[in-house]
Order: sequence, then C-alpha cells, then structure tokens
Amino acid sequence: MLEAFLMAAIAGAMIPLGGWIAAHENIKRDWLRNELRHSVIAFGGGALLSAVAFVLIPEGDAALGSFAVVGWIVFGAVLMALVDARLDRSGSHMAQLVAMLADFIPEAIALGAVLATDRAAAPLLALMIALQNLPEGFNAYREQLVGEAEGPQILRRFCLLAALGPVAALAGYLLLAELPQVTGALMLSAAGAILYLIFQDIAPQTRLENRHAPALGAVAGFVLGLLGHLLIG
Repeated sequence: MLEAFLMAAIAGAMIPLGGWIAAHENIKRDWLRNELRHSVIAFGGGALLSAVAFVLIPEGDAALGSFAVVGWIVFGAVLMALVDARLDRSGSHMAQLVAMLADFIPEAIALGAVLATDRAAAPLLALMIALQNLPEGFNAYREQLVGEAEGPQILRRFCLLAALGPVAALAGYLLLAELPQVTGALMLSAAGAILYLIFQDIAPQTRLENRHAPALGAVAGFVLGLLGHLLIG
C-alpha cells in the first residue's frame, strides 16, 4: 500500500514540475520559443496516444469482451464531447488539463491494481506515467495561462490535482484489484475521451508552417510510451 502511494505521488509530482518548467521557460528567440511550445504539445499528444495504445485499451481488453471494449470507448468519447462542448460554451481553456487527468487517474488506479497482483511491473508503469505527466503538465500550464489564470494559482491547482494520484492508486490497490471489469471499463472510457481530445483539441495546436519538429515530437512521445510498454512486457 505504501509503495502504491509513493509511486503515484512521484508520478503525480511531475504535473506541477512540468508547470513550473513552463513558468520559468524564457527563450528569447520568438521562432524557437514558438517551435518548442508546439513540439512539447505534440510530444504530450504522442504520450497520450501511447497511453491509449499500450496501457488503457490492452488492460481494458483483458478484462472485457470485444463488444464491451468498443462500447466503453465510444461512451468515453461521447461523454468527453459533451464535456468539451460545455467548456467551449463557458470559454474555458482546459482541453490539455482534462486530457491529462483522463490519462493520469485511470493509470494511477491501474498502478495500484498492478501492485496488488504483479509488483514487478509496477515501477516501470510508474516511470511511464511520470514521463507522460511532465510534458502534459507543461502544456496544461501554458493553456491555463492563455486562459488568463495567474501562474501561482495554476501551480497550486496542479499540486492539488497531483494529490489525486495517490488516492486513485490506493483505490486501485484496495478496492479494484478484485474488480477487473470495473477497472477495465474505466480505462476504456478514458481511452475514448483521450482519443477525442487528441483529434479535437491537441493535434490542431501542434502544426506550424514549414516546421517539422512538432510532428517529430508527436512520434517521440509515442515512442516513449512504446519503450515503456516493451520494458514492462
């Protein structure tokens, strides 16, 4: 139980750390700063896609049948579309933040469940979550700043959100290790939500005219997740 708490806490701490890096990023050249920010957004999108491909859908598929897999993914995507429409009407800038939480919370639950059943894979899963959270925290901070929130306020909010990770991991360890179908449904719904957000909000922000680094950043983020998947396997 203590391992689940500590691993999720360290992985969650990457969210405010990514925000802190974004707050102190001070590149003088406009073109380089612009390309860096778009590349980090793309990297985060690639990391989210790898989480869907190598963690959320495989774990959900292992617990549920094929038709249930499709149904829960569609449910998650439709639910996120409704949430996104509500955010658009309110003028909120939260797509990156919502995608990050849709990734982090189910993975933290999975981390707790894995620790209850297969401790050997848990450290690599925690490392994979942490490496995903860092660029996602960076991107979410920049997005919130565009929404005219103040920097210190955003970082305090990120610290509170990071605290959800240990809670989710303990829930996975204590409550859901014996309920794989519930965990699977949660992961597949999160996968659908993330896929919707990648194509609706994240990918359109990454493209720059005559620049190739953002697209390579997306590939690098996906490869990061693939490497973690291969190591865990």
